[in-house]
Amino acid sequence: MSDSFLFSLNDLLAVAFFLGVWVFFALAADGKLFHRISLTTAMNAQREAWMRTMAKRELRMIDTSIMIGLQQGTAFFASSSIFAIGGCFALLGASNHVLAVVSILPFVGTPPQGVFEAKILGLIVLLAYAFFKFGWSYRLFNYCSILIGAVPTTQEGIVAPHETEAAITRAAKMNILAGKHFNAGLRGIFFSLAYLGWFMNAGIFAVTTLILLAVLVRRQFFSNARAAVLVEADRP
Repeated sequence: MSDSFLFSLNDLLAVAFFLGVWVFFALAADGKLFHRISLTTAMNAQREAWMRTMAKRELRMIDTSIMIGLQQGTAFFASSSIFAIGGCFALLGASNHVLAVVSILPFVGTPPQGVFEAKILGLIVLLAYAFFKFGWSYRLFNYCSILIGAVPTTQEGIVAPHETEAAITRAAKMNILAGKHFNAGLRGIFFSLAYLGWFMNAGIFAVTTLILLAVLVRRQFFSNARAAVLVEADRP
């Protein structure tokens, strides 16, 4: 009975490769591996520029609206993660029926039920990780809203420039940190899609991981979105 819970060497190597790719991409997106500026790094600079522009405005309804939009997007992904976790638990309860369907698919071996359920538990862990990242990001965006409200107005900034600069820095760092956790949650969602390849076999798992890595690297380092953020104004 215990043998049914043992993974093959190929499975263990595929999981190690999956985790290695995840760590590699997370470090690369944060600008810790390459000199080329990533989309995430470029947007962090724009977050700071936003806070400095915000400090010059007397009325900050625009900034409040942006913060509401960021929080709503974060809450949506957090809720989606919870629903996905619930679906995984339902899948655990119907593992016998799912294995019966999987057994008739071409190029897909039928794993022991214990191994199949262990893979589902792994998917639950990934989705739970994403949920906690989104939940913390939502909280940090809430804190950032408070810090934005604490930034002095233009007239007050003239009187106390050092306090104004400190308030801007606090708001910018909190916004960047909230965005970092949001991006980590998104990575959890994206990599959970690549993880689905493991339900077929270890080889397909490695292939889906590589495909996901290619898509994410392109978006971070070679996409039109990155080019749009880094465009410079024409200079005489």
